[in-house]
Amino acid sequence: MHVDTFFTQLWQDYIQITPQAEQIKKLFEATDSTVINDHVAFRTFANTPLQLDNLEPLILAMGYERQDSYDFKAKKLRAHSYIHANPDVPKIFVSELLTEQLSEPVQQILAKYMAQIEAKPLDQSVFWSGRHWDMPSYDEYRQVMAESEYGAWLLAIGVRVNHFTVSVNHLSSTDCIRDVLNRVKEAGYAVNTVGGEVKGSPASLLEQGSTLADRQEFQFADGSVQQIPTCFYEFAKRHADAQGVVYQGFIEANADKIFESTNAAA
Repeated sequence: MHVDTFFTQLWQDYIQITPQAEQIKKLFEATDSTVINDHVAFRTFANTPLQLDNLEPLILAMGYERQDSYDFKAKKLRAHSYIHANPDVPKIFVSELLTEQLSEPVQQILAKYMAQIEAKPLDQSVFWSGRHWDMPSYDEYRQVMAESEYGAWLLAIGVRVNHFTVSVNHLSSTDCIRDVLNRVKEAGYAVNTVGGEVKGSPASLLEQGSTLADRQEFQFADGSVQQIPTCFYEFAKRHADAQGVVYQGFIEANADKIFESTNAAA
């Protein structure tokens, strides 16, 4: 699949459960001729046919190379980031939940659903394929959430992009991420305040902020209809190092807080 087709398909899936993103994009398009996407991110379960190692070849096939690897010990995740040969193409960040590190009761819940994932050839459409398992009961969702918000989100939402990211560097109206977040708040959208509205600093070469996830009603297996977090919109400002090279990587401490944009209690 051509990378442009990939991102077009991805955006269409994303705005179905993240209507705020389309509205915020239009907000900036009113003052900026183009809104550039810095990166997208995905979540998956380790030790399944959808594990990170099985998704990576699909990304590499679109002209990417692995950029770096990350370990989020507290959240029991590992991740890779990918960068394209064309610097204008958005970066990709994929993480997976290390389910074997969770408690036995939560492992048992997840194992029941992970066993439903069919081992079959994959193509890039897997990145907007949703759940490959039945919807859990609301009680199961809450049990998983008590231990891993990430795991509960993934169990209910499935494999879908969890955010796109506005590149503040490419905005013509401002180059300040605080200005961007203030504009988003003034338009009526809540932002993630975990670790401060702006995560990172110019000294770390990357500043990030995000909205709180949209919420949407889902019917759980027990018939319960609940409004739960879906996806969010991020904003990133990249700074140049002493040699004048703009930083293109990711920072674990920032990403750790950005993950919390989908927390149900946020």
